[in-house]
Amino acid sequence: MDSGDDDQLDSAFLALADPVRRRIIARLSRGPATVNELAEPFAITKQAVSKHIQVLEQAQLVTRTRDAQRRPVHLNPARLEELTAWIDQYRLVREGQFRRLDAVLQSNAAARGTQAKDSS
Repeated sequence: MDSGDDDQLDSAFLALADPVRRRIIARLSRGPATVNELAEPFAITKQAVSKHIQVLEQAQLVTRTRDAQRRPVHLNPARLEELTAWIDQYRLVREGQFRRLDAVLQSNAAARGTQAKDSS
C-alpha cells in the first residue's frame, strides 16, 4: 500500500469518525437524498450538514448528481467496499489465528481425554 492509499484510508476513516457523518451514510444506504432531507433529523443547520457532506465527498464516500433543481447525494458503495476489503484482510488473518488456536486446544483436550482413559 502506498502513501496515496494511506491518505485515502485516513480521509475515509476520519470522515467516518464523526457520528453525524455516520448517520448520513446510514441514511444514504437506503437511497439518495437531498441536503434538506439529510438535515431533517439533526439539530444543526443545513449549512453544517452541507459541510459534513463535503467531507464525505472529499473522502469519496458520497457523490452528488444534478436532477433539475435537485442535487441528490448518493452513497458510493465501491468506496465502502474498498474500506471493507481493507478491514477484512486483517480480520481474516485474526480468524485464521483463532482457528489454529482452537485446533490446538481441541487436540490437547482430546489427548487429555485419551490419557485419562488409559490411566483408569
